[in-house]
Amino acid sequence: VQLQASGGGLVHPGGSLRLSCTASGRADSNYLMGWFRQAPGKDRDFVAVIKWGSGHTSYADSVKDRFDVSRDRPKNMVYLDMNSLKPEDTAVYYCAAGVPVWSARGQAGQYRYWGQGTQVTVSS
Repeated sequence: VQLQASGGGLVHPGGSLRLSCTASGRADSNYLMGWFRQAPGKDRDFVAVIKWGSGHTSYADSVKDRFDVSRDRPKNMVYLDMNSLKPEDTAVYYCAAGVPVWSARGQAGQYRYWGQGTQVTVSS
């Protein structure tokens, strides 16, 4: 599975942005498609995840009720809609794919495939 993230950019606080992740190759229904982010000097943190087959989702507490993860299986696309953006959301955002058990969905090391990252900057 190859992944490519896009859609990053500069946005004002309170604004919105949609990130897209294109998946090429076969993603089985048991795959988890995750979004992570990494700010300068910090660890890569879990943001959100969606089960490729069922569409079940999970979010980090810091983005719950502001971000929405979705997928379009026929198009092999995963999206991250980000609303009410804050300066602390500034980071490089990565999409990832793998088959971690659900309880490990927030652990970056459990994902086998990674996209190249897209920069999101929230600033006035």
